Parts: sequence; structure tokens; C-alpha cells
Amino acid sequence: MKKYPIGIFDSGIGGLTIANAIKSVLPNENIIYYGDTEHLPYGEKSKEAIQSFSKRIIRFLLTKRCKIIVIACNSASSVADESVTNIACNTSIFNVIDPIIAEVSKISTKDNIGVIGTKATISSGIYEEKLKKLCRNRKIKSLATPLLAPMIEEGFINEEISNTIIANYLSSTQLKNINHLILACTHYPLIQQEIKKYYRNNVNVIDSANIVANYIAKKLEEDNLLNNEKLSEYNFYVSNYTDSFEKSARFFFEEVIKLEQVNIFS
Repeated sequence: MKKYPIGIFDSGIGGLTIANAIKSVLPNENIIYYGDTEHLPYGEKSKEAIQSFSKRIIRFLLTKRCKIIVIACNSASSVADESVTNIACNTSIFNVIDPIIAEVSKISTKDNIGVIGTKATISSGIYEEKLKKLCRNRKIKSLATPLLAPMIEEGFINEEISNTIIANYLSSTQLKNINHLILACTHYPLIQQEIKKYYRNNVNVIDSANIVANYIAKKLEEDNLLNNEKLSEYNFYVSNYTDSFEKSARFFFEEVIKLEQVNIFS
């Protein structure tokens, strides 16, 4: 079991931020990543569609004997109910929301917390619900930022057009007077520096990728599933091949990677 891979999936390149963070924290682990590039972005899809896609991907990752599976997508994590997670039987499935909630719960209740994410994530109200379960008086300000994930997928990062779009969202009155900002989309760490630059470091931009990676490392250690052999392998699958995905995968994983198109939906 220890040598079995960690399964990770997302609709596109966003989950690579989680995969990269896991690789950094757990360099001995084998990783299998599935990018559902045919259906990206998930943030614009219905709850039922996202659940259907997630179930198929989880079943695929189970055939690869993954020891755990990480839903590296906030949109999928926000709607991944028992019908999704129960199909894995004895394999633990982790979302990317609970580790963030656990970390944010340590923040003073006097501080205002902002949340930006896809329409699916923000409309689900999952962050407000989970945070207010821990503290009813917690002040949370959420804003859907639907253009950011497609912008990142297309490679518009650190350019005039991307900075304009980012500034347009962050200047919204809905995010006024926040002290902390949760990047509730795994794509957003790719524009984290631009977001910090906008706020001139006056707002704490929460590093979700590293929080999730450390959470996964802790869980593997608790379950005695850490791989001690230093022969890690990285395999990537996509439902539809794109140049942008391959470039992003090679950017994060400088090691030799294996990329294969496998459409599990046809």
C-alpha cells in the first residue's frame, strides 16, 4: 500500500498547484493526475454534472490502485457528497476545502475573511457554512470570479489584461475591508503574486496549496501510508489533450513525466 500512488484530479491545470505542493512536501510519493480538460471549467457546470464527472474519474483512479484520492478542485469539492465519496470503499478521498477551513479557524474572529472562487463554489455557500459552524459570528465576504480560471487556463498570467480583470474583481465592494483572502479555486495560486501586488501586502492571501499538501502529509503519516522509497513517478492523464496542460505539467514537474490522453467519458 505504501508504494501505491496518490490520485489527484481537477478539470484542468489548477490541480497541478496541489500536485506540485504534494510533490514538494512528499518527494517520495508516486502521483497519478487526471485532468478533465474536455469539461473545463467545472465552475460553470451544474452540481449533477460535476458529481457525474467526479464519479467517473474516481473510478478510473481506483483502477490505478491509488492509496488515497485528492479532489484538487474547489467546485468538485463543494458538491462532492456521499454519493461521490462512498464509491471509493476503503480508499480515503480528501477535498481541498476542509484543510483550508481547519487553518482559517485559527484566525481571530474579529478579522474579516474574503472568499473568491468559481460560480459553483461560491453559490454552494460551502465556505460560509463550514466556517460559521465553527464560529457563528465569523464575518465572511464571498465573490464569484468566473473569468479567472479560464483566463489562467489560456495562459493570461501577469499581463495587462489579467491584472485588469483581477483588479476589477478585487475592487468589488463585496470584498471591502477584508483582512484575509481565501483563494477558493486551485487555479488561483497561479496568480497569487498578482493578487498580493494588488493588495500591497495589506491582506493576508492564504496559500491553499501548501495547506492542503501538509494536511495530506499528516493524514498519510497517521495512517502509516508514507512511501519511504525514493523512486517517485508522475503519470498524467487528460480527457482531451491540450498544449497548455502539457506545458503546465512540465513547468511544475521538471522530472520526466508521462502524459496520456484517456477519455473515460465516451
